[in-house]
Amino acid sequence: MDKALVLILHAHIPYVLGHGAWPHGEDWLYESAAESYLPLLRVFTELADSDRLPKVTIVITPILAEQLCDARFREQFKEYLSSKKNAAQEDESRFVAERDMHMAGLARTWQDYYAGLIREFTEVRGEDVVGAFRSLEQRGAIEVMTCAATHGYLPLLGEDGSVNAQIKVAMETHKRRFGVAPRGLWLPECAYQPRQEWTYPIEGWGEPRLRRGLDEFLADEGIRYFVVDSHLVQGGEPVTTYHRRFGEVADERAGIAAAGHRYQGPMRSPYDVYYVEPHEGEPRVAFFTRDPKTGIQVWSGTSGYPGDGNYLEFHKRRFPGGHRYWRITDCKGSLDEKLPYVPEEAQATVRSHAAHFIGLIDETLRQPGVSVVTAPYDAELFGHWWFEGPHWLKEVLQLAHDRPEIELITPTQLLEARRPVDVVRLPEGSWGLGGAHAVWFNSDTRWTWLRIYDAEMKMKELVRDASAREDGDMEALLKQTARELLLLESSDWQFNITTWSARDYAERRLEEHYSAFQELHRVARDYLETGALSGKDADTLKSFEEKDNPFEIVKPEWWL
Repeated sequence: MDKALVLILHAHIPYVLGHGAWPHGEDWLYESAAESYLPLLRVFTELADSDRLPKVTIVITPILAEQLCDARFREQFKEYLSSKKNAAQEDESRFVAERDMHMAGLARTWQDYYAGLIREFTEVRGEDVVGAFRSLEQRGAIEVMTCAATHGYLPLLGEDGSVNAQIKVAMETHKRRFGVAPRGLWLPECAYQPRQEWTYPIEGWGEPRLRRGLDEFLADEGIRYFVVDSHLVQGGEPVTTYHRRFGEVADERAGIAAAGHRYQGPMRSPYDVYYVEPHEGEPRVAFFTRDPKTGIQVWSGTSGYPGDGNYLEFHKRRFPGGHRYWRITDCKGSLDEKLPYVPEEAQATVRSHAAHFIGLIDETLRQPGVSVVTAPYDAELFGHWWFEGPHWLKEVLQLAHDRPEIELITPTQLLEARRPVDVVRLPEGSWGLGGAHAVWFNSDTRWTWLRIYDAEMKMKELVRDASAREDGDMEALLKQTARELLLLESSDWQFNITTWSARDYAERRLEEHYSAFQELHRVARDYLETGALSGKDADTLKSFEEKDNPFEIVKPEWWL
């Protein structure tokens, strides 16, 4: 194995069950399942059934896996699919009445699309999306990675116990849902932190201390690899779409300079695999580096494939129902200038773009010193944001199988085929705007970290003080308090606040989980003091357990 392509899809939705529907909330999950997860499963299954194993690695975050396995998701997702199918039928009637037969044909296409998803979800997948991915991994068709439990932004968490808990919960949830321990862990936002003196980013909060590197936490759990952005090994600015997506708003919120986090050592190629320099002993954790060239080609909605005028326009929808009937036309044009979608032209464009991508991979792999191209993307890009994305991916994988000079491979397979040679001391950084932490910590999000840091310290003290009392009520209180802290720590809230993509919703969710944590902490403290759980406090605990109930396996001692 000399030249390889590692494709990684990162699937993640924050915890939305029971927390609103549209425009922000559960519909995020239903849309992603309908437009990305099920179509990707179909692509992987069809390729595997034709003896062309896709060898794609997919990250299914623990909080996403928990939601996909929740009975509420299974029932409500079926209702969602039926409502979309019915809305398309109503659209067809209106278009026929208006004698717009092209649009009526598109409406029938949407009916067929959602009718097919209903059959696939209920009959083919047995309402078990996670089980379908597990089955593909067992066949050797794909590899499934994990991630921190709720996608917490690990470098900014204040307590090592919180980092430990995010990773422990991830490991145990993955074992429970996929039947095996994960080999790789996706660091949320590709945010890495080495062993170093660490200080709270909020002045006057806590004392500076030596902090373990994230690779050390991963090594403790047997994790073999993670992924970083190219600027951590090359220096310079990260290749990111944040500026294109958010422009001046993102620039204004870049409150922490990235210069101090850039790689200062020898220039390294992003087209190889390295070990992280260990604190002591032999290196145990490897890292793969995102390829900047293929990254921007697929990520960008302006200069990349998804912005092509023939593809389905994401932002223009017909209500009620929310179906899309228009093509991008001009990615810089206004919505009222969009022309009707033409599926045949979109499919021809898919084939052209797939051939171009494979040509780009081939060209890159032919360069001296290049051994592996690592191409990670958000899974929701394929289908949800870029409707034709799953079809494009299938074309790419088929073309790759026809090119003997390109080997599709998973990270674990690559590490088993050849061990990394070089050891690298990685700097701190992420794949966010500026390469550091600005997207998640800035003047608009500082208040969120005050709440997280307060809850972290209280959690550690509570678990320590409750260790002498072992009974069912205390265990239930500690576990639910831990769940609320994990949900509070989700990096999605800061991201949506900074980018204004769902700011009000993110602020409300963060306050809700902080409030729930505070109330449960009060109940637990009262219980420790009195030795009795009042009827009112028991009802409080039950209400939170019913609303926020992921991670049955959570253990409070992980916070120590």
